[in-house]
Amino acid sequence: MDSIGLDGARWLAVLRIGLGLWWLESWRHKDKKAWFERGSGIAWAADVAAKHRWTPVRAGFDTVVAPRPRLMAYVVAYAELALGLGLTAGFLTPVALVGGLLLNAVYFVLMIHDWAEQGQNSMMALISLTCFFGMSWQAWSLDAALGWF
Repeated sequence: MDSIGLDGARWLAVLRIGLGLWWLESWRHKDKKAWFERGSGIAWAADVAAKHRWTPVRAGFDTVVAPRPRLMAYVVAYAELALGLGLTAGFLTPVALVGGLLLNAVYFVLMIHDWAEQGQNSMMALISLTCFFGMSWQAWSLDAALGWF
């Protein structure tokens, strides 16, 4: 593989780190007080789910998320933080890439009618797939330093 500046493994590491920083920004820009104390994030998602045209999405949200809004606010926010840290540092990278892909899929399905969200989620999912199948943990990662994967 020919490339400019870096070899293929390092370009994939750049992509992985960029995705990690994107997840960290998702964590950073959340108003934690609103999310954790007032439940604003889950309330917004509940409103979106209630109007969703697909019955399984509404039913799934009502079954999994609605009964435990405070817990789910922490799960979502800290999942984004964990993904960001894992991908940026290259720690448990394959796990983080699959976890991020699944979280983006959930966001994608819930926000199926919001084109701005769809662009972000589809691009993050594509990067996750590329980094996973390109084994982006081969360079500039704790996984490589530890000889994992």
